[in-house]
Parts: sequence; structure tokens; C-alpha cells
Amino acid sequence: MGDGTRGIIALQEWQGWGTTSPVPTVVAEIVEDLKLLERDVDEQMTFGGKGGKLQGQFRLQEDKKHRATYQTLGDSEKKLQFYAARQIACRLLGSRGYLCQKCWLPMEEDCVCSKVTSCSLWPGIRFWLYMHPKDFLRQNNTGKLLWQVFGVEAATLCLFGIAEHEEIMWNSFKLAGKGKVWCLYPNKSAVLKSVKDAFGLEAVANSDLTATKTKEDKTLNFILLDGTWSNSGAMFKRLQDRAKSVWGDEDLPCISLSPGASAMHKLRPQPSWDRTCTAAAAIGLLSELHDLPQFSCLGLDEQADAVEDALTNLLEALTTRRLRMGRSITRKARHTNNIR
Repeated sequence: MGDGTRGIIALQEWQGWGTTSPVPTVVAEIVEDLKLLERDVDEQMTFGGKGGKLQGQFRLQEDKKHRATYQTLGDSEKKLQFYAARQIACRLLGSRGYLCQKCWLPMEEDCVCSKVTSCSLWPGIRFWLYMHPKDFLRQNNTGKLLWQVFGVEAATLCLFGIAEHEEIMWNSFKLAGKGKVWCLYPNKSAVLKSVKDAFGLEAVANSDLTATKTKEDKTLNFILLDGTWSNSGAMFKRLQDRAKSVWGDEDLPCISLSPGASAMHKLRPQPSWDRTCTAAAAIGLLSELHDLPQFSCLGLDEQADAVEDALTNLLEALTTRRLRMGRSITRKARHTNNIR
């Protein structure tokens, strides 16, 4: 775990939450600043409420300090990086010893790790979970299921606004080339392709791809935006801007899936049927690819089923938790702020 005096986040702890990256520099700095402030004001930081928010008098002191720091940052990029890192740092510290690092649920009461069955993803596919900091360590997040099932190399976490993460992702995209990068996002301003339109003629070298990972330039990279729908617009624009700087073309190729309801709609209604939770989007993609003749022998249907089973287990755990806490297991439909 992190050093209690200096506030350093150990690599083992950081990667235990589902990432393969080194500890981001800005996150480590903010954690250390929080520990130093704790010493300076002679009050221990405490967390509680939704998202592991700081509590008490320490929160008031920290709020003044971080707002002052934010105002000194000259450009929007530095402000975004600071905002993202602070969100992540607080969530990390607030979740220590409480949430399971793998399933992000309370360890003693709701952990579902024993019920999740791992499965190898066909090596010609790689998922990128482009996650908003406010969804990091969120208990009802479904994107985490993908690396629980497939592993962190097949389903890679990339945190929005964290420079080291975004560089890792874009370095892979540059190597793959634009033709092998797709975003699963219902972008109304772009020409959307169905799975059949995009991959109906895709050649698959079964002998090379069934057992071992493909060369990076042959892997199909799929970006899943993992955040609220109100945040997804900014996340997609950031992807578009980066794509334009890399490839000279603003339009990032987008895939549109066939409408379908996720099991999570019971707890988290979506604003329309073309919008669903992150895990359900991955399930839909794998299922639709399996229906294409050239992908039908790769076991994508079984891989989709493995994610579906994990999603069902998560839903059951969240439902049980709500009932135990005396909370409703149904939620009113929202139109602007639904979680992916």
C-alpha cells in the first residue's frame, strides 16, 4: 500500500485497481499533497458519501487549497489534468481497505470476484476503456467487468485527462493505424457504420489468431467511452481532436450497435435505446461480430456470454446491497446524466 507518511502510491496498489500503467505523476503528487496538508492542519482526512468525498474540516481546508491551485494553472489542458488527478487521488485514498480492488465493491459484504469466470478474448480484438475520473472506482461501473473477465491486456483502462494513460493508448493506435481503431459511440454528427458494414468484408487469418496475440497492426482496437452521458461528449471530442492531430482527419470512425436492453437498465435507466452500459456495449459488439461468417468460429459468442454472466452477478450484488440498505431497487428514468 502507499506510504502513510509521504503519501506515495505504491505501484502494486495502483495496478491492483485494474491498470497496467506506472503511477501517474500528477496523481502521486496530489496524494502526497493531501498527506502533507493532513500534517499541516493536524487533522486526519476522512472520506464518505458518494465517490469517496472528503469530509469534515479537512475537506474545507483542502477545498480552499485545491481551488487556489486550480486558479494558478494557465491553460485548459493543465486544469483538466489537475481535475482528473485530484478525482482519482481522492477515490484511491477513500477506497483503501474498503473496496475490493478487482470488482470495486465493498470487500466484506458484496465482493463478486468468486462468481466471475475469466475467459480469453480472441486476440484479434482489444478493448480500450476510456473512463472518466468520476467513474473510477464507482461501484456500479460496468466497464471494470471487461478486464475482470478478459484481463488487463485485452481490456485496457485509459483514464480521461491522465497524460500517461492517454499516451499509452494513442501510441497503440498510431501503431495500428486509423483503419484498425473504432469508437463505440452514437455520434449523431458523424456517419455511423453498423458492425456488418464495417467488418462484413474483414479478412480473418484463423491459423494466426486463434491461439496467440496478433501483431499490433492487425488488432482491431475498440474504444468504449465509460462515463456519464453528459461527460461523454467532452470525452469524444478529446478523442476527435487527438485523432485529427495524429491522422489529419477529425472524424474518428464510429460503430453503431443494434438497439438492445442491458440487464443494468433495471437499476440505471438510459435516456434512449441506442445508449446502454459499457459492458452491454461490449457484449453487443462481440455478438454482432460473431454473426458474421468470418468471425463465427472464434468463440466470440462464448466471450460475450462470459461478460453477460459477470454483468448479471454485478446486478445481483448491487440489488442485494440496495435492499440491505433499505433503498429502492428501481430508479426513475433520467435524460441527461446516466452512467455508461
